[in-house]
Amino acid sequence: MQYNVKTEVFEGPLDLLLHLIQRLEIDIYDIPVAEITEQYLLFIHAMKELELDLASEYLVMAATLLAIKSKTLLPVHEEEADEAWEEDPREELIEQLVEYKKFKEAAKKLQDRERERGQFFTKAPSDLTAFDHGEAAVSELNVTVYDMLGAFHKLLRRKKLKQPYTAVIARRDISIEGRMDEILSQLKQSQKRLRFEELFAAGDRELLVVSFLAILELIKNNQIVVEQQDNFSELYVRAKGEADHGNH
Repeated sequence: MQYNVKTEVFEGPLDLLLHLIQRLEIDIYDIPVAEITEQYLLFIHAMKELELDLASEYLVMAATLLAIKSKTLLPVHEEEADEAWEEDPREELIEQLVEYKKFKEAAKKLQDRERERGQFFTKAPSDLTAFDHGEAAVSELNVTVYDMLGAFHKLLRRKKLKQPYTAVIARRDISIEGRMDEILSQLKQSQKRLRFEELFAAGDRELLVVSFLAILELIKNNQIVVEQQDNFSELYVRAKGEADHGNH
């Protein structure tokens, strides 16, 4: 069974690179190409594991990073060093990232202004009690889809290391909608937040993929919240409206 999914949560390769630079606390003007390339390829691998419909621009960026990496690793001979100065192979990429960051920050400011303007009304007050669910309709996540993708990749790698040499697996086909119901029920019954990996306790690769896509849909529908205290720390998931009562 295949789940070929095209999702709009990924904004493009520059967005992914900018995320990696910020999370790894790297100077955008002095990018360690080898490290960034390794991290970028891990995310590409995770996307392929999820059978997401990868845009060609992601693969083009991967090829660009590998080309830059190869140039930076090539030894420089003395006679070549005496020749005309060559541009840093990272320069064009850095310029693209700086420009993208400017536009992204400008877009964020416009979104904030739009949100603030949305708080003002030019009509008489209306009875909104029917829409009062105790929480704002849109929640501000402190994690990104890239954080979740990274956690999912680590989870797949751990499960691959732990799997037995032989196993008998009973196949269970389940839809994304059905898995959404199961996850939401599990979170509500626990009455506390659960570790991200607890939602992937059992199942074959197809079920793991469906579980991840179900979590994305639940976030999109504003039914669950994903939290993270610090960079690279563990992810926690809770049902919307559920307080954090349990142990971490």
